[in-house]
Amino acid sequence: MVGIVTYGSYIPKYRIRTEEIARVWGDNPERVKKGLRLISKSVPAPDEDTATIAVEAARNALRRRRIDPQEIGAIFVGSESHPYAVKPTATIVAEAIGATPFLTAADLEFACKAGTAGMQAVYGMVKAGMIKYGVAIGADTSQGAPGDALEYSASAGGTAFVIGKENVIAEINHTLSVTTDTPDFWRREGQMYPRHGGRFTGEPAYFYHVLTAARKMMEVMGTEPKDYRWAVFHQPNGKFPLAAAKRLGFTEEQVKKGLVTPYIGNTYSGSMVTGLSAVLDHAEPGDRILAVSFGSGAGSDAFDITVTDEMANYDRNAAPGVWDQIERGEFIDYALYVKFRKMLRMGGDPIA
Repeated sequence: MVGIVTYGSYIPKYRIRTEEIARVWGDNPERVKKGLRLISKSVPAPDEDTATIAVEAARNALRRRRIDPQEIGAIFVGSESHPYAVKPTATIVAEAIGATPFLTAADLEFACKAGTAGMQAVYGMVKAGMIKYGVAIGADTSQGAPGDALEYSASAGGTAFVIGKENVIAEINHTLSVTTDTPDFWRREGQMYPRHGGRFTGEPAYFYHVLTAARKMMEVMGTEPKDYRWAVFHQPNGKFPLAAAKRLGFTEEQVKKGLVTPYIGNTYSGSMVTGLSAVLDHAEPGDRILAVSFGSGAGSDAFDITVTDEMANYDRNAAPGVWDQIERGEFIDYALYVKFRKMLRMGGDPIA
């Protein structure tokens, strides 16, 4: 049995309402709410970045289950907003939790699915007997250009999973991926904000990969939507995952516990994994979960997961749950948002 031994999430406390962003740019706030199903999004504080979010998520995971950090053999941090262009985030996390020096550490990038790519890498290393425990983290402080549609959703947050063979609370029964070269979203070197293909990001990108990966998983496992209690899909907004669930035959009831984007926005590499974390906060032994990520460029990673009896012995209350963190939000206006995100510039340099 190989699977999740413990997990933890971190969501910055600051929020901005989509209606506040709409007010500044003269958009219709009701159209944004209904069209994208977005109410608010998280905003990193001036002293928060992908590294601090990843560290807090990992620490929350270790608060829930006391694991000797020296038994962690690998740490992978998936993100598209690593604070350094040349300097790994994973080594910062490893040092912060006391896992150095005998481990593998690396940063991964594949748009919003880099965190689940890390899960697959760690899963394979544990299954092969190379390491006892591995940590996979998906975290981002995602970027959206002022006035662009992405500004309504691009947010911050992350989740860490410790994967191993002992005291597994959620067994990973199988994982698979679907990948193509679909350029729906990109940011060239030196550009501050990413660009996207508008409606093109939906059908040939998100829906093709998510639906294909989910259907292939159910084909391989011999399952149907009714065999799962929960389903979690990548959440670029509040609309797409519900549409994907409906097309696959899942009910809204199966999806809504992990649907966090309407309240915290799209945390990119932290998106699907934070939704999965929210589900695990409430899951019971025997619950089966289908989880599918998506990363622009493009690809999806699918996971078939079963919650084990060990969950009954697991101390979820030792760290704040996802919905606990969602409810503690502190709302700010657009002026503070601009300041926190360092969007004001002078001579090309951000004004602190």
